[in-house]
Amino acid sequence: MEVDTILSKYPRSKDYLLEILHDIQNHHPQNYIPAEAVQKVAGHLNIKRAQVYGVIGYYSMFSIKPRGKYVIRVCASPICNMMGSCNLLDFLKQKLGVELGKTTADGLFTLETTECLGNCAAAPAMMINQEMFGNLTPGMIESLLEHYSNKSK
Repeated sequence: MEVDTILSKYPRSKDYLLEILHDIQNHHPQNYIPAEAVQKVAGHLNIKRAQVYGVIGYYSMFSIKPRGKYVIRVCASPICNMMGSCNLLDFLKQKLGVELGKTTADGLFTLETTECLGNCAAAPAMMINQEMFGNLTPGMIESLLEHYSNKSK
């Protein structure tokens, strides 16, 4: 969906900035907010580009760099760490063949961490795009990777 089409759905109020940014990123095939979109958002809301970039930089869910079709965010909260998220992160790095913040060669997966997903009762937790997964094991992660890989074929 084009940025102008997305912006046309929202009033020209700063109150909608987060929703607009999520909408733009979620509709971009590379899961990010390009510079041209930042310019258009700033114009639509009559604010400075620096304000838009400030919000993007503050929230870890936003990115100004192209990412994979599926963004894997592993929770790095103390609870998830105690429940083994570090081991799962190492497993994902090995399985995907990428370091943290990088995208697989096929452009399918980007691996990130996030401070807290708010899913402590099901630690360790991670998200793939907007889907939450908890009580993770290496076997579950392998199944999820297979599912998302097959979904893209």
